[in-house]
Amino acid sequence: MLMMTATPIPRTLAMSYYADLDVSTIDELPPGRSPIVTKVVSEQRRDEVIQRIRGQLEQGRQVYWVCPLIEESEALDLTNATETHAELSAALPGVLVGLLHSRMPVAEKKAVMSLFVDGQMGVLVSTTVIEVGVDVPNATLMVIEHAERFGLSQLHQLRGRVGRGAAASACVLLYSTGDAPRLGETARERLKAMAETSDGFEIARRDLDIRGPGEFLGARQSGAALLRFADLTEDSHLLAWAREAAPVMLDRHPALAERHVARWLGSRTDYLKA
Repeated sequence: MLMMTATPIPRTLAMSYYADLDVSTIDELPPGRSPIVTKVVSEQRRDEVIQRIRGQLEQGRQVYWVCPLIEESEALDLTNATETHAELSAALPGVLVGLLHSRMPVAEKKAVMSLFVDGQMGVLVSTTVIEVGVDVPNATLMVIEHAERFGLSQLHQLRGRVGRGAAASACVLLYSTGDAPRLGETARERLKAMAETSDGFEIARRDLDIRGPGEFLGARQSGAALLRFADLTEDSHLLAWAREAAPVMLDRHPALAERHVARWLGSRTDYLKA
């Protein structure tokens, strides 16, 4: 079995610590990629961001603007993609601004992406449907609206849509505090991690630290590990020792090994219901 992942979610990364796997790490960017500068910017500076977009367009570059919602929602007070599309269309006269989201017919989505890939469209306003599989080297600026609402893995994947050519690229994380005077601690940690590193492995480790691994044999993908004393990061050397000790115990002391398994996984059949 071959398992592949780019920026794993917390539980996936934590399970790799426990699994009996041979791990191969590809830690080099493909040739021709440029580093991406990431800036965390308040929603109050939105006009400055739009001015930055004008500068990129004047240089012949293209821009992504990602929103978390398609249409207005009463549950979440977030600027939606349709509103942003209208706003940017008005602010950038003479520039073709496209809109892309998952509810569009397949043919319409292909037509929009074709215009952007061919360079005829200057700005693409989109939901997270562009998270993977989109390669436009001429796109050098990524704006992610309400970045505080996205997970670290998703932010990292979205950022990877730019920096795919030789030109300098940037990612702007627009955040909003709403009525609150400041960002929540978890959101601040996520945005800080994005600004400090572009290493997908480090992003995954930070995500694990922030959100927790969840259930290793259950359905919960994040949250407390339910470990009484151990810490996955600080006690990794014990995991390495346990991997070496387990086959020895199974071979030389099978009865004791069975008792040990029964002690910790006595209710293992319950996991089938997860």
